[in-house]
Amino acid sequence: MPVLPPQMTKNTRSGAMIFALFHVKILLDKTIFMKTVKKSILIWYSPAEMYSLVIDVDAYPKFLPWCDNARVVEHEKDGMLAEISIAFAGVRRNFTTRNHHIPDRQVSIGLVHGPFSKLEGQWNFLPVGHGQQRACKVELVMTYGFDKTLSKLIGPVFDKIASSMVEAFVKRAKQIYGE
Repeated sequence: MPVLPPQMTKNTRSGAMIFALFHVKILLDKTIFMKTVKKSILIWYSPAEMYSLVIDVDAYPKFLPWCDNARVVEHEKDGMLAEISIAFAGVRRNFTTRNHHIPDRQVSIGLVHGPFSKLEGQWNFLPVGHGQQRACKVELVMTYGFDKTLSKLIGPVFDKIASSMVEAFVKRAKQIYGE
C-alpha cells in the first residue's frame, strides 16, 4: 500500500489510492514487449546498389513475401513517408514510417502510425576496402514492440519478418544486379 502525504484527509487518501491502483492497472495492461534485431552481412554489391534497393519501397511486394502493398506517400527533402501492408500467416496490418536518407550510406526508419508501440530501424551501407571495390557491409538494426495484447498476435509474425529482412534484400540484389 503506498504511503500518502499526511496533509491528505481520509477521503482524499482513499481517492488517491483508487487513482494509484487504477494507474498501476493501466501501466500493466500497456506493458510493452520490445525486441531488437541486429543483422549484418558482407556482400559483393556496392553501398549505392544496396541503398537503392532499400529506398525502392514501391518494389517491396515483388520480393518481400510478407508485403502485400507498399508505396511512397510523400517524398521529402532528405527522405520519404512510406506506407507498408503486412499480410503474413493470417495477419494483416498497415504501418507508416518516416524514413531519413543519407544517400548511399544510411536509411533511418521511424514509426508514424501502425500496430507497433515502437518501431525504429537503421540500415547502414559501409564500403569495404578503400571504396574502390564493388562490396559493402550491410547492417540492419531494428527495435520494435507491441502492447501486451498485440504482442501475442503480431509479435511472432513480425519476428520472422524482421529476422529475414537482410537476406531478402541480398536475394533481390542478386536478381537485379546479377551474381
